[in-house]
Formats: sequence, C-alpha cells, structure tokens
Amino acid sequence: MKAQVATEPAEMVLAQRLVEEFERVTARLGSHFRRREAHEAASSYVKALLSRAERKNAWGLAEEAGKAAPYCFQHLLLRAKWDEAAVRDGVLAYMRERLGEGGVLVVDETGFLKKGDKSAGVARQYTGTAGRIENCQVGVFLAYETPRGHSLVDRELYLPEEWTRNKPRCQQAGVPDEAAFRTKTQLAHAMLLRAFEAGLRPSWVTGDEVYGRDGELRRFLEQRHQRYVLAVASNTYVWRGFVQVPAGRVLSELEPEDWTRLSAGAGSKGPRLYDWALVRVNSHTGTLARWLLFRRSLADPSNVAHYLVHAPANTSLDAMVKAAGSRWPVEECFESGKGEVGLGDYEVRSYTGWYRHMTLCLVAHAYLAAARSLANTEEQLPPPKALGLPHRRSRMTAFRRRQGLLSASASPSRR
Repeated sequence: MKAQVATEPAEMVLAQRLVEEFERVTARLGSHFRRREAHEAASSYVKALLSRAERKNAWGLAEEAGKAAPYCFQHLLLRAKWDEAAVRDGVLAYMRERLGEGGVLVVDETGFLKKGDKSAGVARQYTGTAGRIENCQVGVFLAYETPRGHSLVDRELYLPEEWTRNKPRCQQAGVPDEAAFRTKTQLAHAMLLRAFEAGLRPSWVTGDEVYGRDGELRRFLEQRHQRYVLAVASNTYVWRGFVQVPAGRVLSELEPEDWTRLSAGAGSKGPRLYDWALVRVNSHTGTLARWLLFRRSLADPSNVAHYLVHAPANTSLDAMVKAAGSRWPVEECFESGKGEVGLGDYEVRSYTGWYRHMTLCLVAHAYLAAARSLANTEEQLPPPKALGLPHRRSRMTAFRRRQGLLSASASPSRR
C-alpha cells in the first residue's frame, strides 16, 4: 500500500509542475501586449488550443474557454495591439531554455486546405498535405530539435506571385503594401537568419529538396560556416576537380564496397536502416568541406536519396547520417501541431490573423514539447501490476497519455 501512496504524490508533483510551467509560459507573453485584457485573452486562447476541443477555430476555442461568443478571440487575432513578432522570438528563446543548445534546425512547409479565394495567399498549388495540387495556403516553418524533444519555432506565409501582383486583392486580405513575392527558400532564409541573429548556434541545418536545390540558400549557410545536410535532386551539379558533374553520375560510379549500412534514427518499428555512401566534392568556402551523401533503401535499391553536406573535414559518416535523419521529426511537429494545438483549424482570412493564430499555436506547441521533456525526466515508478496492486489510473496519467506526455518507455513511439 505504501508504494501506491508514493505513486500518487509523484503524479501530483508532475501535475503541479506542468501547471506552473504553463503559468510561466503565459506570463512571459505579458510584455508583448499593450492591454491586460489582450494578454488574458491570449493566455485563454493558448489554453484552449491545448484542450481536447474537437474544432479549434474561434467558436470552438471560445466554447472551450467558457465564453458565450468568440468575439474576444476574433478581436485578439485581428485588431488587438500586440507584437506577434516578439512573441514568435520568445518561442525560440523558450525552446533553447527547455530543450537545450546545439540542436538541429529543420526547414519545411505544410499546406492548409481552404475553400474560396479570400484567405491571404490561398491559391491552387501543390501541397504535400494532400499529395497533389489543391486550393490551399502554404506555410513555411522552422523546427528546433534536440535529444530532449522538438517543436515548431517560426513561421512564414507563402504568398504566390499572383497575389503580390494584385494589390487590391492584397489590401482586401490585409497584406502589407511592402510585402513582396518571396520564394519558399527566401522565407526559410529569413527564418534561419532570425535564429542566427538571436544567438542560436545549431549543430546542423536540414531540409528537403525544395531548400537543398537553392544555391543561394546553400551559399548563405556556407558563408556563415554553418553545417548542413540538404536533400538535392539527382541532376544537381557539383564540382569534382575541374569538372562539373550531376549527382546522379557520381552515384553510378559507386562500387558495392562503397556502401555502409547505418541507422538514421529510431522509427516506430525500430532503427531506420539504410545503406549510405559518401563522396567528397569541391568546396568553395575554404574552411569547411563538402560531400555528396547517398541513402539507398534496403527494400528497393533503386530508391536512392541524394544530399549535399557541408561540414568540417573530419566529420564522420555516422554524424552525417544522424543529421540527415533528424529532418523527419518535423513531420511529427506538423502532425501534432494540427492534431493537438489547432495549427490547421483556423478560419481567419486576413494576413495578420494567419500570423497571430500561427504564433499562438507555436506557443502551445512549445509548451507541449517542454511538458513532454518534463514528464520524461520524471523517475519511472514500477506499475501497480508489478507491485501486486490493482491498477487504478489517475486523472493525471490519463491526461499524460492523451497528450503524449508519457515517456518513450511508458508509451509506444509514434512515427
């Protein structure tokens, strides 16, 4: 009986720590709001985003917050005076505190399916969310990952050229007059620069082909002597000696003994095993080296991914492989962001409304990452069955299970 008595206070301690952590997070927002009422509305909004409300639009969140109508939340997103850029910067600072320094920055985008043509940036465009061209908005995001966890920390709305050429349409959606067309890689460049200027020194920057194929983005990182692993297409040209050759030709020259089997990290079914090969190519920075890295599927050897790597000359293949595998958690971030904190449930049409909703979603997502880190550092107590006691699930245990706050040893991992 003593063992069960000891278990319940442990749950209560963790619950209290999570409550205190949420209060610290929302208190940090205070300086970025001109009025106390707006700060209180933002705190309520974030709390409602963390709830189990079925629909996390303004009406659903207002109902969860116990409000008769969503007007205070609509005012918060559209007209209230507060600095969403400062709140955004605070999210990265908070994640550095809770997840630690020296993590990996991942750039990627996700789509938000929409009806009509009034929402800022909406257009028929390709989105990986649907795997095809759909009427949608596209957001480019920055995620931060360390061994303690991962979270989204920055966001930018992609405005297609058809929008920036149509000033009346932009004005109707509240797009600032100074907003010009920027590619997804230029948006990624802006977010990475913000992180660097905030003092973050990531161990690696990673991204898929959308970002890897952009030579300007690669040169920006190389000029900062920043290590990266970026996916590229097979027709990407590199210099070998005095000759430019496509990555696909370098792949064709590899011999069987050039491949090494390594894990790119843990997956839902165990280690993610692939065959890997590395070929040194010319570097133009003078301080760091550059390689082509190839990842071959074990099930289908014809399925080979190509990467460009920029890192110190003594960097090991194992380190590069782990960096390449660190890109996958961003998909978890999108899944949990949309499924847990309402990243895709908004119904605002304006440019400002999009940024404000996304910023508060970042706050909620960062809190969940911190909460998971706190929960996973708690000492694991033996289950009641092992003690010969009847199982009695506490409300805190149920909450942790619903929110994914149990440690990896206590709950199955999700891909």
